[in-house]
Amino acid sequence: MTATDTGATDAGLTDPYPLADAAVEAFERDGYVRLANVVDPNLLTEREPEITSKVLELNTVHAPMDERSTTQKAFLQVGNLWRHSQAARDLVFSPRLARIAAELLQVDGVRLYADQALYKEPSGGITPWHADQYYWPLSSDRTCTVWIPLQDTPVEMGPLSFAAGSHRFEFGRDMKISDESERALQEALQRERFEVDEAPYRLGDVSFHLGWTFHRAGRNVGTEPRRVMTVIYMDANIRVGPLVRPEQQNDLDILMPGATLGEIPDTPSNPILYSA
Repeated sequence: MTATDTGATDAGLTDPYPLADAAVEAFERDGYVRLANVVDPNLLTEREPEITSKVLELNTVHAPMDERSTTQKAFLQVGNLWRHSQAARDLVFSPRLARIAAELLQVDGVRLYADQALYKEPSGGITPWHADQYYWPLSSDRTCTVWIPLQDTPVEMGPLSFAAGSHRFEFGRDMKISDESERALQEALQRERFEVDEAPYRLGDVSFHLGWTFHRAGRNVGTEPRRVMTVIYMDANIRVGPLVRPEQQNDLDILMPGATLGEIPDTPSNPILYSA
């Protein structure tokens, strides 16, 4: 599936993006949507060096590729970049992107759950099939992630792939990202005949996917890193949900410090990014 081109001419970070009804319908149906020309490519090109520099500075994985775990081979992962980099903060706090998230989720506003830079190095391994919301201690499914490549991302670099409609598939929701999730979900998704969208991204295109949408990424067989910024949004009125696994307690402690069970996570780490 190719990104939906609405003919937007202003691709900054502030002005509203003219989101088509068809995009909202696709998001509801498929659990994700690709959008074209959302961010000015020149803007991303200008900000990429600062973001990359900060990722390399804050990265804690330095082992050779053949000595890493599956997830460490998949990507270098650095969160909370908005606290360390103005370039990253510009993307995380973009009203344009946050408004798209709210309109896709069909909620009045969204707040920040987290940001993450995901850098898949040359020769980096697969990102196994998984659903993000396995890790999130939240009370509803009104969550989504925007995936913002910082370069053209052909298939050879390992762009994000989605199983269309899998946000309604409950098998595998209790599986963390792992070799086992890759094997079991690959078999289950094939058996249930889910269509897998493995399209490349052009610089300036983004995708949004729901927290329960199953997705993966292939290896990076190119010569350059696959550099990506992500922002995770949640309904501004969502509440901290039941903690059913240790990973959710970890996210609560790190990403929503001070939030309490059953309450809206209105903390300094989780500001409202857009409100209608």
